[in-house]
Amino acid sequence: MTARNWNVPVVVLLAALVLPSLAFASDALSIGAKMPMMDAKMKNVDGAMVSIGEVKGDKGTLVIFTCNHCPYVKAWEERTVALANKATKDGYGVIAINANDPTEYKDDGFDHNVKRAKNTGMMYPYVVDSGSKLAKAFGATRTPEFFLFDANDALIYHGALDDNAQDASAVSATYLQDAMTAHMSGQPMKMATTKSVGCSIKFYK
Repeated sequence: MTARNWNVPVVVLLAALVLPSLAFASDALSIGAKMPMMDAKMKNVDGAMVSIGEVKGDKGTLVIFTCNHCPYVKAWEERTVALANKATKDGYGVIAINANDPTEYKDDGFDHNVKRAKNTGMMYPYVVDSGSKLAKAFGATRTPEFFLFDANDALIYHGALDDNAQDASAVSATYLQDAMTAHMSGQPMKMATTKSVGCSIKFYK
């Protein structure tokens, strides 16, 4: 994806980069924390009710807070789906969660979830966090925002996908991929937390 076809206003990106208070929630899960609300059932795009605990993988679990309308999500979309699909083949359970209140943005309604999952080729559940209960339990505040857990359900990485939403060819740090590679090889984690740059989650009122 090139800068030419990216539709995030530059002023929005700059604001997100210079305001670290927007990047980390004060109540976000700490590294080493156990995954919360693993048994909470959420509606998947296929109509089934799914919990995070049911999609756990032998290697661990990747939880992605996302939505349909956010320009940051769209900018990272191709890379996110490619990495998440690969993660399912590498032994990770993956689940994408939309915690946005669709009354704020109609594009975040369930029917749009179904279309997005199909159009992007997601090979993992994309569920509705009705009431934003999961997002609040995780301390998630952004879309997109990534939480990677090990096989014992302990958080080992939290933050962004990589360091450049605008231009895939200009990425210099592949944060999430690096975290997965280190985890799978048993190596120390270079960066366990990074700034989650994106749109604010539109919590249910």
